[in-house]
Amino acid sequence: MSAYWVWWIAAAVLVGAELVTGTFYLLVVGIAAALGGMAAWLGAGVPIQFLLAGGCAFVLTFVAHQWRLRQAPASPEVALDVGQMVQVQTWNADGTARVEHRGTQWDAELASPDTPRGATLYIVATRGSVLVLSDRRPAA
Repeated sequence: MSAYWVWWIAAAVLVGAELVTGTFYLLVVGIAAALGGMAAWLGAGVPIQFLLAGGCAFVLTFVAHQWRLRQAPASPEVALDVGQMVQVQTWNADGTARVEHRGTQWDAELASPDTPRGATLYIVATRGSVLVLSDRRPAA
């Protein structure tokens, strides 16, 4: 089997694996492997093939990382629910609660153990799908 076929099969496997992960990093390494295969097809020696593929993988990975950083939000995800008032439906024995918010029931917990258990509390944070409640509205 010719060297360029090995490169192109490796590129296809990497691009296929990228479809599972969705990060773009395997995609750029797959592109670099395809370029190594192109060098082999054009008759370059094995060291040149590896230098070209390795160099392209390095540069393209750096470019993909920079692109990903620019696409990320400038600030951490802000929970739109923070500061909203909720009505406690029931208190559980372990200190958690079920609250009514946005037309559905949510699990909730108190921000600190000394927070009074009121009927009306405010969302101060979220932990996954659990609302963290306090008796005081958080500062804006």
